[in-house]
Amino acid sequence: MVNNLARLVIESGAFKTGTFTLASGQTSDHYVDMKLACADPALLNTLAQHGSMYAIGHEALAGTALGGVPFAVALGLETGRSTFLVRSQSKEHGTQSRVEGPVRGDERVLLVEDVVTTGGSLMDAVNAVRETGCTVEHAITIVDREEGARELLRDEGVALHALITLTELRNQAHKGENE
Repeated sequence: MVNNLARLVIESGAFKTGTFTLASGQTSDHYVDMKLACADPALLNTLAQHGSMYAIGHEALAGTALGGVPFAVALGLETGRSTFLVRSQSKEHGTQSRVEGPVRGDERVLLVEDVVTTGGSLMDAVNAVRETGCTVEHAITIVDREEGARELLRDEGVALHALITLTELRNQAHKGENE
């Protein structure tokens, strides 16, 4: 499964090499543009199928804006779970809420992200959802860059599940170069 998913992400053009500044402020020689990968309906559907088992035991899904929203919606369609989104900050108009959508406030929610590095943005989203009264004990990401997110979230009572790691993407890319 992992090799197949890593191969599909690489084939989509989402795995890039070069010099990149990440949302965490760190510099990296690899960038994973899951927004590009999630624009492919077949790949997005495949990712949702593989991620659907993590929705078991949750009443709702919360996608982090912007990257986690397509994956969350696809997971919602795959599993029949209601889906809402978590903004990085409140808008100054409308409801002025960070959490948008059908939130009851007593649900077990699976947080959904596309790529995590240190986990700071995802932990911020977890806290925003918890402020609504929902319980968040699990999060799923398509790619874990393996730079501390799992540990940060674990320390705050949230288990992180990743479909692919950056190591797996690098290994698959290296394997593809040697074929």
